[in-house]
Amino acid sequence: MRKLFNTGDETANISNKIEFQTFYRNYGYLVSFVLLTLIALYFNKDFLSVNSIFTLLNQTAVKGVISIGLTFAITCGMFDLSLGSQVGLISGLSVIVYNTTQSVFIMLVFCVVLGCILGSLNGVFVSYLAIPAFIATLATQSAYRSIILQLGKDGPFEIDRAILSQYRKVATGKILGIPNLVLIFFIVTAIAAVVLNRTKFGRYVTAVGSNPKAAELAGINVKLIRVVCYIITGAMAGLSAFILTARLTSITAANAGLKFEFDGVAAVAIGGTAMGGGRGRIIGTFFGIIMFQMIETILVSAAVPPFLNGLVQGTIIIIAVLMQGKKKTA
Repeated sequence: MRKLFNTGDETANISNKIEFQTFYRNYGYLVSFVLLTLIALYFNKDFLSVNSIFTLLNQTAVKGVISIGLTFAITCGMFDLSLGSQVGLISGLSVIVYNTTQSVFIMLVFCVVLGCILGSLNGVFVSYLAIPAFIATLATQSAYRSIILQLGKDGPFEIDRAILSQYRKVATGKILGIPNLVLIFFIVTAIAAVVLNRTKFGRYVTAVGSNPKAAELAGINVKLIRVVCYIITGAMAGLSAFILTARLTSITAANAGLKFEFDGVAAVAIGGTAMGGGRGRIIGTFFGIIMFQMIETILVSAAVPPFLNGLVQGTIIIIAVLMQGKKKTA
């Protein structure tokens, strides 16, 4: 009889553990967000003021956009190490385009289109040439950075001061009191959430990331879906380059976009997207990149030596992935 009761208790414990893991996968980012907010308030009582919130979101927007795009690639079971270099290359070239055309619209189109082209190259290498995503995007990371370094060897890419004011409005302007960059971040997040969660394409992305062989047997063009995910990721890198240039007005080839892919992966992991593919959380990524920026703010407020920031951030990523539970890796 005692054995039977022990078995029942054991079953209940296992059930509770499964329920906790399921809860964390679905809502863990919200719990973490609340806890980080409380910690931030401890160090800065004005953290939740309107100005502080908009400042945080403005700082987050550039990496936030790129993180949203990366969510598609990771949900599909892929990976992209070249995003930071894509941003560096696109932002540097976009300065040349703007100085030549003096058109913000043409510059925006150029950034997005070039991002799509660079992303599609990654997609072709991975999907049609069967090069592992890690190797392919590591190679293009080096290639894209080398190109912009060569082009920028005489110094930084700078927007002509005579035509700077029009473009600066992209970063400094507001609509209905909301900064432009924050609006862009919100709009991109909303569209991406609808596409991934409410469309046939989004279901295909999830299916390919979950089980590519089963998806192929179901009639899904797995190679095409992967390429499209890389194109989306590249387009977001282009948009990120556009708003980064608006904020800085001067692009240094060596460090523009540096480590953006690392921060993007951190946001995706913290937000609950399965790093092995098959489950994507756009809203989770949205909160994830905000939390990552909050962590940096908290570390500064807590006077943590800047050289230890990477240690803290890396630890948080490991914990976030472990809390997702066991799943196949990409």
